[in-house]
Amino acid sequence: MTAILETRQLHKHFGGLSAVADVSITVMAGEIHCLIGPNGAGKSTLFKLVAGTYAPSQGEVLFRGEDVTRRKPYERVGRGMSIKLQVPSVFRELPVAQNLEISLQRTCRGAAMEAEKARLLEFLQLQDDAGKPAGFLAHGQQQWLEIGMALALQPTLLLLDEPTAGMSPQETERTGEMIKSLNAQGMTVLVVEHDMTFVRQIAQRITVLHLGRVFAQGSTDEVIADPRVEEIYLGKGHGH
Repeated sequence: MTAILETRQLHKHFGGLSAVADVSITVMAGEIHCLIGPNGAGKSTLFKLVAGTYAPSQGEVLFRGEDVTRRKPYERVGRGMSIKLQVPSVFRELPVAQNLEISLQRTCRGAAMEAEKARLLEFLQLQDDAGKPAGFLAHGQQQWLEIGMALALQPTLLLLDEPTAGMSPQETERTGEMIKSLNAQGMTVLVVEHDMTFVRQIAQRITVLHLGRVFAQGSTDEVIADPRVEEIYLGKGHGH
């Protein structure tokens, strides 16, 4: 297997605070990799460093073998990275189908766009809501629409930041099945998440962050069996 994404000794300081310290992770092509850790672990900061929203204080980000550390977010997207952030940013007043068209126009036109739009609506189970303003969708459906907008860019790496935030257990499980289905079609997925039931459902490999550093890495079974991981999640004073 080849690495699709690598971070090498990434650091990010905000004033005197070190949000991410010496983080090196590798995401292999074709895997679902979950980034977990308690609140304040540095997960969102690391995600923004990978996406290009933040520039690192030091260290490197490599994507598909190329150093993208100084590349802007849109340049990373052009190279095959696609991002869904925690808060849905759909165009609320526009119809669901048009939200998808806005993303699709980067990659296809005409009949090809229509076919891809229909395929995405069916995959997201939003075909019955295609004409509705996106703001009328339930919260979980808005999250799915935004995953669809990220998929419309035909990425090789899909980055999802807490994709199940605010979802019911049923919606969460369905989101997991969607991600597994995309992965079965060959997509690499990096997910920032704290819902351990969801992580168990989808993850093939896990990196645990704690206080801005890599705390544990390995297969899902190895990490979940690690008593130190349970300690930082359930231990005194950390909350869940």
